[in-house]
Order: sequence, then structure tokens, then C-alpha cells
Amino acid sequence: MTSPSTFVPARTTLRKKPTSHGITDFLQRHDKMAALLPSITRMMSLQADCAATLPAMFAGCAVLQFESNQLVLSTPNAALASKLKQQLPKLQDALLQRGWQVNAIRLKVQVGRPRDNPPPQKQLRLPDPAVSALTQLEGALENTPRNATLLAAIRALANRPRSQTA
Repeated sequence: MTSPSTFVPARTTLRKKPTSHGITDFLQRHDKMAALLPSITRMMSLQADCAATLPAMFAGCAVLQFESNQLVLSTPNAALASKLKQQLPKLQDALLQRGWQVNAIRLKVQVGRPRDNPPPQKQLRLPDPAVSALTQLEGALENTPRNATLLAAIRALANRPRSQTA
């Protein structure tokens, strides 16, 4: 008779995503890392204030540096940088009202910064009346070598997933 196994898996729970609370605890436990925490929280609140001021434009931007009352922002492309450049006085005034002493704002274009969420791809679907019209067209066409590619294309369109609304 064999004895029961004494094997215990290393992790019995599923891995959870790290939370900001867990990251904060990690930073506070280490001396060198704890020195970074005030700077990190300052940059995060500055990022949040910039995003609150210009929510539509600031989605792809980030605060890079804030030293000597000079704010450096990153932009993902030159087009957004030129649009943001026109809004810099508004951003600077809003930050001054929120208590940030910003004398100058510089922009740096950093191409290649990965986007957090890729844009959703559209899934085009044919409504039921269109599918029935394609089926009727397929039945009306003669099955000849000349029409073979056309019939195959019509079949492929008719067999695509249908829309939920008819």
C-alpha cells in the first residue's frame, strides 16, 4: 500500500494582478525604493491633473519630467504634439490654478510608445435581407466556368455571420 502524496503545489491560488497598494508596500519596504515614492506620487498626480485638463488630447501623452518648474511631456507623434502645442497656455493656466508652479512646458515626440488598448476591429455583418438577396442571385446565375469565381464570391458573402438585427 502506498502512502498519500505529500506534494504541495507552490502556488495554490491564481496569480492576481498587482495593485497599486501592493506596489506601494513593495516600495516602502526597501530603503532605496522608498526614496522614489514621493517623486512617483507627485508625477502621478501631475499626470492626472494634465489628463483632467485636456482629456481628449492627453490620452496618449505622459509626464516625463518636472524639474525647476519646467514640465516635459511625451507625445506619441508629431501631429498630436502640434495640436497639444496650441493648448499649452490653457494647460499651464489650469496647472497653475491647481497649485503646480509650471513656468514652461516642453514636448518630446517619442514614436513607438505602445498603446494600452488597440482600437477595436469592426466586424461587418450582412443583414438577413442581404443574405437572402445573395442566395437568390446565386440561384439565378448559370453554373459555368466563366461564372465560377463570381459564384464562389457570392457563396462566401452569403455564408458570413449574419447581423443580430434583421
